[in-house]
Order: sequence, then structure tokens, then C-alpha cells
Amino acid sequence: MRYIVYSIKQVVEMLDIPSVTLRAWENRYQAVVPERTESGYRLYSQENIEDLRWLKEQTDKQGISISHAVRMLKMRKQKHLDERLNAAGGDPRDAIDKMKQQIYTALHEIQGERADALIDFGFSLYGYEAMVYQVLVPVLVKVGDAWEEGTATVAQEHYMTHMISNRLSQFFHVFPVYAHLPKVLAFCPAGEHHQIGLLLFSLFLRKNGVEVIYLGANTPEEGVMDMLEKQGRIGAVCLSVTDEELVPYCEDLLGRLASMHPELQFIVGGKGYETAGPGATRATYKLDEPPEQWQAWFDREFARMKHRM
Repeated sequence: MRYIVYSIKQVVEMLDIPSVTLRAWENRYQAVVPERTESGYRLYSQENIEDLRWLKEQTDKQGISISHAVRMLKMRKQKHLDERLNAAGGDPRDAIDKMKQQIYTALHEIQGERADALIDFGFSLYGYEAMVYQVLVPVLVKVGDAWEEGTATVAQEHYMTHMISNRLSQFFHVFPVYAHLPKVLAFCPAGEHHQIGLLLFSLFLRKNGVEVIYLGANTPEEGVMDMLEKQGRIGAVCLSVTDEELVPYCEDLLGRLASMHPELQFIVGGKGYETAGPGATRATYKLDEPPEQWQAWFDREFARMKHRM
């Protein structure tokens, strides 16, 4: 994510791809995923340029549709990745396990620069999905286990979690937003300081084109109320809680929000709701599926949410 050097204007001039075509390839087919500045400007890596050049050749010279060309590109990149992993030592699972351990060790020893370099390399090697769900999430789980076992101090746990959370948060500027989808307001209630689950689900929504207003951990309800009043087109509120003792307060808050904004849909999740059992919430959706099933839930339920607005 650090070696991004081209603006969209430069890409258009370099590859002779109209900007409207380039945006369509990104938004409709996820041909490439450029970085974005805080102002929303696209920034392209050399790898993005090479991928776009290959796609243009397939569509212009080979007469292949862009959707098929993108599928071919992903298969091609996966094949190259498998070849690199085999050349480096065989089983891809072993390589991923080694990556997890190296990142964890660097973070545990407060070697931030090394951890960042390893994470950069991991994203370039494995891509977003594998790096997030097969490397960084397991590292976060290991961090929590180390704190509970006493092999990591509170300061180390905070540092390690903060480092990974910051890296994940950078992706909020990467994925495109689709204006036809409702906005989602995401937060953890006052007293809830664990936000990793909420962050991962919010990133999943962003990857699907949903604009997420992310408030994070320990959010006072006055801030939630104020945001709902000031922001337009919020179609859903997403709330995550790990402490079961906070569930009654959350349910009371949801009731008050529903009475003030009856058009809202509510999504709840987290360990607090998992242990609370079925029927413990008035929310529209209780999300207790694992991450690999989120896409099926989104495809099934989010369209309904859009039509209810």
C-alpha cells in the first residue's frame, strides 16, 4: 500500500483508457482496487498499471469482454501466486503460518517498522481477502489469547491491536461507494471498547460499495443521535458488543432509536449477542454468521433493506 505513484490522469494518458471506462472497470468488475487519499483521489500502484494494461490488451486485441478478462486476470494472478509459493517452499498454508508468526513476533517486540513491512509484503503476495482473514484476524486472536494467558502485557495488547486496526482502517479509502445503497452507521455502545469485529464487518460492507459512517468503540449515545439527525440516507445502524451485560442497555437504545427513526433497520452482532441466545434482540438482523458467510447474507438481505427505505 505504500508504493503508489500514479494519479488517474496519469493512468488515462499512459494506457489510453478513458477515465469513465476506468471507473466502470473498477466499480462494476473490481478490475483493480487503487488506493485513495483522504480527499478521495485515486492513486495507482505499478501492479495496478500492469493489470490494467493486460486487461486492455485482452479487450482491445482479443475481443474478450471485460467481465471475462477480469476473471482471467484473477486466475492468472492466483496461478502466479501458487508458483511463487511453491518456489519458496511448498505448501501455501505453511507460508501463511510463517507470515502470521513473523507479524505477531514483530508486534510483540514493538518492532513497528518491521511489522508494517511484513504486512505490506503480505498484501502484495496474498491480496486483501487472504491477508485480512487468514493472517491479520488470526494474529488479533493470538494477541487476545496472549493477554489472557499473561504472556502479553496490557500495553503490548493495546499496541498490537492498535497497529493492526490502523492498517485495516486504511481500506476505508480504497473501495468505491455506490450511491444507490443506503448508508450504515456503525458503532460500539458506551462501555464497549472492543471494536475489531465491528471494524471487520464495516470493511466488508465498504468492499461491497456501502458508505459506512464508522464511529468505533465506546460511542456515547448522544453522538449516535446527533449523527442520525445530521446525516441523510442512513438506512441501517450496526451495533457490536462483546459484553453480554451490555445487551440490555443496547436493546433499550435500539428501542429508543426505532421510536425516533422508524425507517431504520438494525444489525447487531458480537460475542455479547452470541451468548445472549435467540430472541434476545429487537434488531432486524442478528448477525452471527462467520465472515465467510457474510457475502451470502449481504446478497440476500441488503437488497431488501434498500427497498424498505
